[in-house]
Parts: sequence; C-alpha cells; structure tokens
Amino acid sequence: MEPRVIPNKQEWSWRGFVLQWEWLLVVLILIVFALNASLSEFFLDYGNLRDATMGFLDKAFIVLPMVFIILMGDIDISVASIVALSSVTMADLYSHGMPMEWAMMVCLAVGTACGWINGMLIVKFKELSSVIVTLATMIIYRGIAYILLEDQAAGKFPKWFKFLGWDYVGNIPFILLVFAVFAVAFGWLLHKTAFGRKVYAIGNNATASRYSGVEVDRIKVVVFTLAGFMSAVTALFLTARMGSSRPNIATGYELEVIAMVVLGGVSTAGGKGRMIGAILAVFLIGYLRYGLGLINVSAQSLLIILGLLLIFAVAIPRLKLLRSPVRKA
Repeated sequence: MEPRVIPNKQEWSWRGFVLQWEWLLVVLILIVFALNASLSEFFLDYGNLRDATMGFLDKAFIVLPMVFIILMGDIDISVASIVALSSVTMADLYSHGMPMEWAMMVCLAVGTACGWINGMLIVKFKELSSVIVTLATMIIYRGIAYILLEDQAAGKFPKWFKFLGWDYVGNIPFILLVFAVFAVAFGWLLHKTAFGRKVYAIGNNATASRYSGVEVDRIKVVVFTLAGFMSAVTALFLTARMGSSRPNIATGYELEVIAMVVLGGVSTAGGKGRMIGAILAVFLIGYLRYGLGLINVSAQSLLIILGLLLIFAVAIPRLKLLRSPVRKA
C-alpha cells in the first residue's frame, strides 16, 4: 500500500483563492453600495459617507480583540458594560475637577482592569463558561456605572475633546486613522506572531495545546485584558462623539460586535477565521445601516436583515469548500 503524505503547507490555487469568505464580503459590500446608490441620491456623497463612517467605527475597536476571543472558542458579552463604566468613570472624575487628560487615562485603566478581571475569573473557574462569567460581569459593570451617575448625564467636556469623535486629519476622519493603526497591529499580532498561532491552537483544542506547552491561561488573560482596553478606547471615541456620558451608553454594542465577527467568517467553534473578514463585516454592516437609514427603513427591519445575514454566514459550508484533499505521494 502506498504511503499517504500530508503536506505541511497548502498548495496555492485559484479556486481556493476565489472561494475565500472575504471575497464574498467584498461582493456584498459592492451590492450594498449599488442598491443604496440606486435608492438614494445622497448615499455616494463623500461627506455623508465620511460622517457615516465616523458614526459606526467606535464599536469597531472592540471587534479586533473579539476576533481573538471567539477564535479561542470563548465569548465576551461584557464589553458594552465596560464601555459604559469606563465612560461614566471618566465623565464623573472630570466633573469633580480632575484634568481631562488624567480622566482619559483613568478611563483606559478602568477598561483594562475590567478585562483583566474577566480573564482571571475565566481561568480560575474553568468549570464556568466564558458566557456565564461575562454575563455576570456585564451586570456588575453596568450596575457600578448606574451607582456612579444614577440616571444623570455628565458632560461639558473641553472643546478639544470632541476632536476624537468629530474632527479630521486633512479630509480623513481621525477615528478612521486610529482604527487603521489598531487594525494593522491586531492583524499582525494574529497572523504573523507566535502569540496568534497559539490563539488558533487554543481554539482548535485547548487541552492538547495545554499539554503541548502552550500557556493557555496566560494567553486568555492577555486577550480578555486587550478586550477591556479596546472597550475603553471605544468609550473615549463614543463619549467624544456624544458630548456626554450616561450609564446606558453603548447598550447593545456587545451583540453588534459579535455579529460583525461571526459575519466576518470567524467560527464560533474556535480556531478558524481571519482578521480581514471581521474588518470587512464592520464596513458591510455600517454602510448597510447608513444606506437603509437614508430611505427611512425601520430599525426593526434592519435587525431582521442582519439576522438573515448571520444565518447566511453560518449556513454556507465555506470551510468544506476550502478544505484541500489529502494527496498521495
């Protein structure tokens, strides 16, 4: 009997290249642009597109670490509450006299600490799933935000603070430039470093990874801490765009972020997916929401469309199409 040889590298092929999930997302984005441009003459206006991009990119910062989390086979539904707690803490400290620069640093520190707490709880109580742990912390973090401000709003930030949410560098939104830097950094970390390869390994089989010497617990803590930090970054931009902070800020962000990651082709079972897919999904959903808003489509209808897109994403056997056959020597 002839021996079977499994190559350590997948041979490049046009078929595999064309059938990548990311190309389908590109096609969907083009369809969204074509349909919305035909339905509204205002859709392709550069100023409108630019402002619409500024409107949905704040939550995109959380998408980047959420890719890592879902690749590991975990999930974090506390990110929106971390945004709220970080934002409320910053606004409350500023209203009590702390300089805005220091309040912003505290905002980042609070978000990072919340993410670290999530990671430590998940690795210390392995019998509990990440859903249960982050569900509990979601309630706790949002509850603390309500204790700090109750139902009140805090704001009156200095004029320069709004630069984060509304101003431009040249003719490009500042938030887009910052997101591009973070996207490149997270993409490099995931696809070009040993840390990223370990994230994929954990998602494929955490037990085997642990016995192979992968520091599973440490990596999980780092990833969840990154999620907390990026949630605080979202808090900075969202608060600057809104001009004030309330305890109910960013409500529902966690579901939108998870939807973007899943639509981007990241498997909820872990171990499969790429950063570029999630980034494309951010812009797909963002411009879809913007275009439908121009023609006064209700928010409920938009939720139905997003739900159908998610079903479409998980139903297509894309991974089977991309799987290369075992070749004989």
